Amino acid sequence: MQNRVLLVEDDDELRELLARYLSGQGFTIREAANGKDGLALALGQHCDIVVLDIMLPDISGLEVLRELRAATHLPVVLLTARGDETDRIVGFEVGADDYIPKPCNPRELVARLQAILRRVAWDQKAEVKTERHYGDLRVEPDHRRIYHHGEPLELTATEYEILQVLLAHAGSVVRKTDLMQWALGRRLEAFDRTLDMHISNLRKKLGSDDPPRIETVRGLGYSYRVPA
Repeated sequence: MQNRVLLVEDDDELRELLARYLSGQGFTIREAANGKDGLALALGQHCDIVVLDIMLPDISGLEVLRELRAATHLPVVLLTARGDETDRIVGFEVGADDYIPKPCNPRELVARLQAILRRVAWDQKAEVKTERHYGDLRVEPDHRRIYHHGEPLELTATEYEILQVLLAHAGSVVRKTDLMQWALGRRLEAFDRTLDMHISNLRKKLGSDDPPRIETVRGLGYSYRVPA
């Protein structure tokens, strides 16, 4: 079965270029030229993953993302202006799984999409199907959900992957290079703050522990500390 990609992009030339390239790579494509149409298609379960431009003519891509996150954990890759760090930070805070700068390299976009979809598919097929407990957290792999004090954490697909890797190695240091590869499916590049932003969001969602339960081990990576 082909993976379904929803392209939400108002630049007709870019959207058509990406649609042709992705179709040639085996994806089924749905297209939207504005935020409202894209939101309706995504909420109507017409796709497996969304490629979402931030700058749209009606409502912004960030507003579309907020609406999606209120209703679904559908993976979302943002198209952002090159060098615009603010959009990326806000995008991750709202719930983006990854981003790719414009002008967009279609081959890199395919690699990002495949990495995210591979992780989701692998988890659904191969993950141990028994719930696990780590202090006040409970992991339910069947539903790809993690509960904190019995309440579900609202995690993106990427945040779930990062946290479940850290939990599986609780008490040990997970190197940033390994965490990037295992959780995001790609290599850690110089000056790439994607992982740092996701960790920051996870800390906020896990609460104001002091010290934080996800600890930074300088020069190495991160370690999850199970609260006493």
